[in-house]
Amino acid sequence: MRNGRIDPFVFWASLVVILVATVLLVMNRKVAEPFLDDLMSSITYQMDWAFQFLTVGLFIILLWLAFSRYGKIKLGEGTPEFSSFSWGAMLFTAGMGTSIMFWSMMEPIYYYMGPPFGIKEKSVEAAEWAVTYGLFHWGLSAWALYAFPTVVIAYSYYVRKRPSLKMSVALSGALGKYADGWLAKVIDVLVIWSLVGGLGTSLGLGVPMMSAVIGDILNIPESLGLNVVIIIMITIIYSASAFLGLQKGIAKLADLNIYLALALAAFVFLVGPTLFLLSYFSNSFGLMLQNFLFMSFYTDPIQGGGFPQGWTVFYWAWFAATAPFMGLFVARISKGRTIRELITHILLWGSVGGWLYFAVFGGYSMNLELNNIVPVADILNEHGGPAAVVAILKSLPISFIVLPFFVVLGIIFLSTSMDSATYILAAIATKELREGEDPARWHRMIWGAMLAVISISLLLIGGLRVIQTSAVIVSVPIFIIYLLLIVSLFRWLKQDFPSGR
Repeated sequence: MRNGRIDPFVFWASLVVILVATVLLVMNRKVAEPFLDDLMSSITYQMDWAFQFLTVGLFIILLWLAFSRYGKIKLGEGTPEFSSFSWGAMLFTAGMGTSIMFWSMMEPIYYYMGPPFGIKEKSVEAAEWAVTYGLFHWGLSAWALYAFPTVVIAYSYYVRKRPSLKMSVALSGALGKYADGWLAKVIDVLVIWSLVGGLGTSLGLGVPMMSAVIGDILNIPESLGLNVVIIIMITIIYSASAFLGLQKGIAKLADLNIYLALALAAFVFLVGPTLFLLSYFSNSFGLMLQNFLFMSFYTDPIQGGGFPQGWTVFYWAWFAATAPFMGLFVARISKGRTIRELITHILLWGSVGGWLYFAVFGGYSMNLELNNIVPVADILNEHGGPAAVVAILKSLPISFIVLPFFVVLGIIFLSTSMDSATYILAAIATKELREGEDPARWHRMIWGAMLAVISISLLLIGGLRVIQTSAVIVSVPIFIIYLLLIVSLFRWLKQDFPSGR
């Protein structure tokens, strides 16, 4: 593999922005945290309609692209670079991380305690909607937010032959002469910041969860030291994977990740209340399909309960903030695919993976709660999500094996997200990256080290949450980027495939 040269401005500007912004946010955490929380609430309440129309609109555009004449457009020459399994494994693990492990168990419990539509908490109706909303939030709509940037970036890279994995280059159809100026540089730096913040969200969920499980296994209290050890372990794995590159490192780690994730889900499905899980999923899936449009546009403007803003709109903003990273990474690994394959595989791989975990783990945790086997809701309220996860896992047969297995899976899940992120951070800060080229290894290692140092520092001083919130706020300018991506792609299609050709 040949290596691309760095883009000095994007590289140094990104490092400076990340370091300065992180230091300022953390030093002024007591002021910044409530300010950012208020800003986040303002965004979710005032832009709820905008994110909902964007998400549904992208889904419609993607379906039209996939099944129109443009769906046959091939992205790059030759056969696909990766098998369908490895390709799907990489796109799923890069997008999900440990988030799916945590939320598939906890989200239905949250909805059971605080249901939508003014439903009474902990009621039969609340239980019916508990897994339904999880299937909705981690299904087609979420992956549509990931898929559209991927299509535009892949089209730019493989069809338009623009030798760069940068968001600014994918926007060149809309930006025109401004695509090579200061605005383009600002966009690329903004994307890097959203990626670093999005990784903060994954670590903020994953590390405490792993720490709680390890603490229970070893019978030791959770501590900052244990959290730091976990991050160091993850750093070693993802740095080695990123160093080896896409074929020998990232793809193989993603394959292992999927095998382990499927093995755990199969175990819980077989030893758990199998028939209940099947019946509960069927009922929840039917409710989701029947109410898909209503849930997609639900804002609760009259009663003002805040459920759609606190959950659905927040999720769409979160997925939008991390979508540029997903678009860049999945575009890079999609050589040889058609636009139709790209869209259908992202939507189906992502959605089916999320639905599987909610069907098994969401159904299992709700079964424990509904049948008074484990008071999951009480543990969640009193001791937090990580403690509730430990309680759920300990209710399984041979939990002495399940708990270590869960830790290994969680660490690999985090590592697969981080290694693909390290690769893309280096790619964005590389001047040109033609087909067959990778970012320089030393460049990938620098970003790997940077992520580790920032993660450990934020963990030690308790500043992780403020970085997470700031990253989601980035979804506002990312919203504008989505609109520019739509313009860019349609201009290119009109130029490259005039009507009648």
